[in-house]
Amino acid sequence: MMERLRKLVAHYGDCEQKPVRFRPETWRPRLEPHEAAHVLDIGVACARGSSGDRLVSRGDLARLRDRASDDDPGSLRDLFVAVMIWGSGTTNGRGPRYTEAALSDTRMPTVLRTTREAVRNGDLSGAYRQFDLKGVGRSFFTKWFAAVDDRDAPCDRALILDDRVFRSLNALGWISWQAAGTRHWPTRYVAYVSAMHGWASSLGVTAERLEWLLFHLNGRMDHEC
Repeated sequence: MMERLRKLVAHYGDCEQKPVRFRPETWRPRLEPHEAAHVLDIGVACARGSSGDRLVSRGDLARLRDRASDDDPGSLRDLFVAVMIWGSGTTNGRGPRYTEAALSDTRMPTVLRTTREAVRNGDLSGAYRQFDLKGVGRSFFTKWFAAVDDRDAPCDRALILDDRVFRSLNALGWISWQAAGTRHWPTRYVAYVSAMHGWASSLGVTAERLEWLLFHLNGRMDHEC
């Protein structure tokens, strides 16, 4: 496992994560009823002729995170919407609909506040157990965990575990329930985060870098950059 990861990290060393393109006008009808359309100003505008598309990066999410406050539910909601936009881009046509479903869920303020607190306290299993919003599954709520985790190293900061990362892990022979010793998903998520940080440390890269590489490969170990 480690030798294969080492080769992948070396082979894709020049590849970089790019900002995600999104189409504000696709999202606007879903966000305006919830007074969240202003989030569509995040990031930067694309070049001319792009029909108003914008680009949003992980750095943009980090800046929005740094302004978020538990005392302002609106700021946490805005960060969540930005995460959903970043995670959906222009390829996940269900993203706007699922985001609207979450915004309509009366549990949202409590879920966002309590899971953010759990993540920042290092209780990733607890955050996983507590996240329950309409339309939002593991692929997206772990993006929320990664976005709100502002802890300083050294610690096992939250990472994204979506289907693309899972395909790459399986292709490498790593099985989450076997690593965790249980099929309990919160425990499997913690096992994944711990393993990724351990591998990254041995490889001399950040866990976020390794996570992105597995996402980029999407289970295809010979995928081009």
